[in-house]
Amino acid sequence: GGKFVCVEVDPAYAPPPLEYREVYGVGFAQARNARECTKADVAVDAVSGGPMPGDAQRDLVLASITAKYTQSNSICFAVGGQVVGVGAGQQSRVDCVKLAAKKVATWWLRQTPPVLDLPFAEGLKRQQRVNARVAFLEGGFDAYAPQEKAAFDKLFASGKAPPELGASDRAALMKKLDGVALASDAFFPFPDNIDVAAKFGVKFIAQAGGSVQDPQVLACAKGHGM
Repeated sequence: GGKFVCVEVDPAYAPPPLEYREVYGVGFAQARNARECTKADVAVDAVSGGPMPGDAQRDLVLASITAKYTQSNSICFAVGGQVVGVGAGQQSRVDCVKLAAKKVATWWLRQTPPVLDLPFAEGLKRQQRVNARVAFLEGGFDAYAPQEKAAFDKLFASGKAPPELGASDRAALMKKLDGVALASDAFFPFPDNIDVAAKFGVKFIAQAGGSVQDPQVLACAKGHGM
């Protein structure tokens, strides 16, 4: 029953070569980023020197294109030909990784039996169930305000929300996620970005490089089997 607005774009339209911005009377101009992200960019594995798997190439290109058109700093996770987490607009790149990773965790855990099998009350709409699953995964509902907790409890057949997933349960479920691709819109300044990504199934990374920490970042990726 939803409605969508469809916009048709002239396929022959060519944007101007320069982009302009004005801030408090000061004008800025720079060449438009017309660089295309293709499989040729990610065909070779920088760690092993061998070819990058085909599925990884697809996901890395998808993630790179998404990051390109997302507010910097930006990080994108993709797997199976779909984007599953984006973190953008943070001053710290590792915060972008953490933000995107949180979305990846929600996406993945929503598909696991403990969450799919939550005992909801009869008559809930699909979006209500989606929202309830996300709230369940975010946790902390025992600290809700009384009226908020009461409303949340009513979503379940027993009249009370099930216990939260424990840290060990979450970790066990997250370990089953593998083969995720990650793209960054600029270089990783420190290996901590890679350490965080490794906890969310990342095995393939595309980044610009050029940091003085590149050797350490690459060594960290090797250590995680990326």
